[in-house]
Amino acid sequence: MRQTQLPDGTSVPVLGQGTWMMGDEPGRRDAEIAALREGIELGMTLLDTAEIYGNGRSEQLVAEAIDGRRDEIFLVSKVAPGNASRQGTIRACEASLRRLGTDRLDLYLLHWRGSVPLAETVAALETLKESGKILRWGVSNFDVDDMEELAAAGGAAVQTDQVLYNPSERGIEYDLLPMLTEQGVPVMAYSPIGQGGDLLEDAALTRIAERHHATPARVALAFVLRQPGVIAIPKASSVDHVRDNAAALELTLDAKDMAELNAAFPPPRGKQPLAII
Repeated sequence: MRQTQLPDGTSVPVLGQGTWMMGDEPGRRDAEIAALREGIELGMTLLDTAEIYGNGRSEQLVAEAIDGRRDEIFLVSKVAPGNASRQGTIRACEASLRRLGTDRLDLYLLHWRGSVPLAETVAALETLKESGKILRWGVSNFDVDDMEELAAAGGAAVQTDQVLYNPSERGIEYDLLPMLTEQGVPVMAYSPIGQGGDLLEDAALTRIAERHHATPARVALAFVLRQPGVIAIPKASSVDHVRDNAAALELTLDAKDMAELNAAFPPPRGKQPLAII
């Protein structure tokens, strides 16, 4: 598994597993757990979840999937902005730890900005780090100005910014991605193969996939992972899907592929609002 480094020197896989909308349907639970476990076997040991995913059901699903293998996992969860006060962040983290059946998180993210001052949330995250309940922290859905405000609020220890990034959502390439790359802060790309399947039906992705004897999902992931310092966290709710995601690491897009993708999904020519779903 290819690795990238966080600012603190920790190596993490460039391809992990997301869990948004997993754990909601009891009838799919066994298949979802099997998919997560297969991903772990394939080296996709970074697992991302959040307290708001299924009101904690996603975290409980992850707990079952990693039972007996916690030390192999780089475990990520998130605090909702409504809980991001100094004491609220600590209580939310402790609740996530209980649902996940662990004593620490490898990475804890502020899910998006809310009304709580960033300095207050940062203080809470640092308290959690000092106590060993989290080993490091980061943010999600932060744009350039948010990252600048975070730095001014004492956020020098930020380890990642998790944002939406895929062939159809390239706005971060204009300013946010270059800024974070220069700072040595990896981007963690959520929904790297889109949502709802529309992206995977795109004609350009399909043509490129056929040329490489691959799938459109692999092409989308290869597009995201071509960037240094980017971690992709696709969700896969079946074993076959997770295997297909893992195969994206073997696909290298050439100049012809990128020309077609740039024609279908033009890179940004100016500042765009940060896309969020």
